[in-house]
Amino acid sequence: MRIAFIGLGAMGRPMATHLLAQGFDLRVNDANTDLADTFGDAWASSPAEAARGAAVVVTMLPNGHIVRDVILGSGGVADALGEGGIVVDTSSSDAGGTVALGEALKEHGISLIDAPVSGGVPLAAEGKLTLMVGGTDEAAFATAQPLLEALSGKLMRVGGLGAGHAAKAINNAIAAAIFAVTSEGVDMGARFGLDPAALLEVINASSGRSGISEGLFPSQVLPGKFALGFGLPLMAKDVALADKLRDELGLKLPMIEATHRQMQAALAALGQQADFTDYFRFNEQAANAG
Repeated sequence: MRIAFIGLGAMGRPMATHLLAQGFDLRVNDANTDLADTFGDAWASSPAEAARGAAVVVTMLPNGHIVRDVILGSGGVADALGEGGIVVDTSSSDAGGTVALGEALKEHGISLIDAPVSGGVPLAAEGKLTLMVGGTDEAAFATAQPLLEALSGKLMRVGGLGAGHAAKAINNAIAAAIFAVTSEGVDMGARFGLDPAALLEVINASSGRSGISEGLFPSQVLPGKFALGFGLPLMAKDVALADKLRDELGLKLPMIEATHRQMQAALAALGQQADFTDYFRFNEQAANAG
């Protein structure tokens, strides 16, 4: 089974490299043509060329608008893939847009599966990502399953088309909210005179504990590293996707809305190169300004 992989950025490149190492028949493409030499015979000159003759096309692109353009627009993937093909979007895309893309692809006889990933670059290289899979086409899932399992340490089917993208956005919005309020609490305690390490020990032995307080604060915040490797722009994008879904559902969810505003404010203050954990420093600055 031939697979096309389109999008070789920070996550896509190690994912595609891992699939090649696992013996998959892979053709790859990216807007960065400097990668052609890196991938050698696996390189295709365009998304359409990568998709020609493939059974499954995997996309790992910056957003859903680009995914749609690559599949149905200028990339020409749908025409090259043809009836009976499968598209697996591992990008962090808009859940509503994914549903719309799936409906459009039905007209081409193509199935869509959304399978956004979590775990970062090291786990991508090892094939141990967490995949959140949306879609109810069982035949398409059975065809794509060996590929999905090769990329994942944990594969979870979470519902119909778009459910994977919704689940990832919601999870990251919750994580961002927890990081924000933990930052405020730790900073407030420090200003009162509490040792941040001692306060964190209390939190982690009490009801305020979380994966954030047990993981990111001891490893990144207290030692002043701020180098998780997950960029603030990516977290801000995921929170924005969750807030967009909230709006489309006609819901009033003040914590999601406030977290969206906070992540956007932090991004404006810290810039595109900031790590997600740099939000702690933004919080300190914002508290001082208040």
